[in-house]
Amino acid sequence: MIRYLDFKDARCKDCYKCLRECPVKAIKVIDHHAKIIDARCILCGHCTEVCPQNAKSVHTERGEVEALLRGGKVVASVAPSFVSSFGVQDFSVMKLALGRLGFADAEETSIGAREVTECYKRLLEGKTFKNFITSCCPAVNTLIELYYPKALEYLAPVDSPMVAHAKMLQAAHPGAKVVFIGPCIAKKREARESGVVDGVLTFEDLSAMFEDAGIRLDEIARLPQHAAGAANRAKYYPISRGIIKSFESYVDGYEYVAVDGAEKCKEVLENIESLSGMFIEMNCCDSACVNGPCSLALKAGSLKANADVRRYAGKDIAEHGSVPFTPCGIDFTCVHERRRTGDFVPTDRQLKEILAKTGKTKPEDMLNCGACGYDTCMEKAWAVANGYANIEMCVPYMRERAESMSYEIIQTSPNGIVLLDTDLNILEINGKAKELLGIREEAKGQGIFHYFNPTDFVLAAADNKNIYNKKVFLERTGSFIELTIIVLKGGKGTYAVMKDITQETKSEEQLDKVKLETLATTDEVIKKQMRVAQEIASLLGETTAETKVALLKLKKTIQGEGGEK
Repeated sequence: MIRYLDFKDARCKDCYKCLRECPVKAIKVIDHHAKIIDARCILCGHCTEVCPQNAKSVHTERGEVEALLRGGKVVASVAPSFVSSFGVQDFSVMKLALGRLGFADAEETSIGAREVTECYKRLLEGKTFKNFITSCCPAVNTLIELYYPKALEYLAPVDSPMVAHAKMLQAAHPGAKVVFIGPCIAKKREARESGVVDGVLTFEDLSAMFEDAGIRLDEIARLPQHAAGAANRAKYYPISRGIIKSFESYVDGYEYVAVDGAEKCKEVLENIESLSGMFIEMNCCDSACVNGPCSLALKAGSLKANADVRRYAGKDIAEHGSVPFTPCGIDFTCVHERRRTGDFVPTDRQLKEILAKTGKTKPEDMLNCGACGYDTCMEKAWAVANGYANIEMCVPYMRERAESMSYEIIQTSPNGIVLLDTDLNILEINGKAKELLGIREEAKGQGIFHYFNPTDFVLAAADNKNIYNKKVFLERTGSFIELTIIVLKGGKGTYAVMKDITQETKSEEQLDKVKLETLATTDEVIKKQMRVAQEIASLLGETTAETKVALLKLKKTIQGEGGEK
């Protein structure tokens, strides 16, 4: 299946702007990236215009068209809004440039638009339509077919100018391939479904092809041109009220109004049955086709584009006058059928269960803030049920959840935690930190220097360098802490974690005291032992000497007695 439109993952993440702006919520978010839901998309291209990251990815048929140009006769049908996108006031310039690319011929799509206007006129004259909605914008047609089936009876059963002109070109150039060139993405799907258009180039595609081929329209415009053709009021088609201006005269019984922009179109379609006698020119793009999603951005935007088309069409009418129109005789009847998105329809109970997961159980819980991209919380729940969105896309819920979790973590932490701003004022402080610092009053908004020496905080912020596990004594409470100071990214402040090590420190001091006392006792014992040893040695010495004298005396006595015998 061809994906006519999508987003680049690398540039798209958790923005939701495209979803907020999408008129039919044809965007789902998967892994934080936006994706087009093809079955729901009307290809208005508005999401590509509002994307702040320019993440659009429009399917290009340039390769296929270039292959057609190499393979045979190809004729181009060029949307009349070329005037505003390429800044030329002469179609012969565009025709010659396209010839240089290899196109066998080129005509303005307004030739088919004139036939469409004539078909509208005949239908209006039949007086069978309570209201009449134009069928020129394929995005509007899909919008009605998918989301407003009750309005199908009012949608003109007529081909769009692109399809009508393609039928005319096929009749005039048998066997030729037809390529439409314009500013619209929705034309790509319409062309493929029509069976008569062989390829579509956007103005962006064509501009790139001109550049690659070295074709400059301003240089071609200086060459002698041969303007030809008759007046064609359908050249007004690409501007607001352009279809209405294409009528030579209006059929009585209808009020002719133009509605531009998808949201305004939706508003009218929602109330279409309450209207009567309305000819409604509907364009999905604001300011109509000159402001198409693939038009070329020029200075002054749609205002100048409108003026350029008016000048071009007005000049054509002035030069050729009013010429009676003769229909070509080709059948341009089109049947617009009901389309279905295939969405899952959740029950009320299922929706309530989904809402409850984000804390929405009562009507007052439904903020309907639109931050997730959906207009209401109920729509968001429907999207979750269909797999187009996830619970975490609810910004208020996630914020409350994060704040609640952060608060609980901070307040229940066994460590003291203090968060400071750049001026060292307390933004957040938990109970443990207040206990360690001896704070009994409300401290938020107060400077940390009232309770703690701020030197370490100042140095950490100045050097943009964290401090880890510094031992600090708090005189105010007699506590010891292990201080860690973290500098927040971007210099947005600091936060400190204070680990209470009072008991450990006191235990260490007690252990040190015991060690010292033990050493002193041991030293005293050693000294006593030395004294005892010395005394014993002394006593042993005296005893040994006395014993020696006694033994000598005994020896002499014994020897004396033996001699006398």
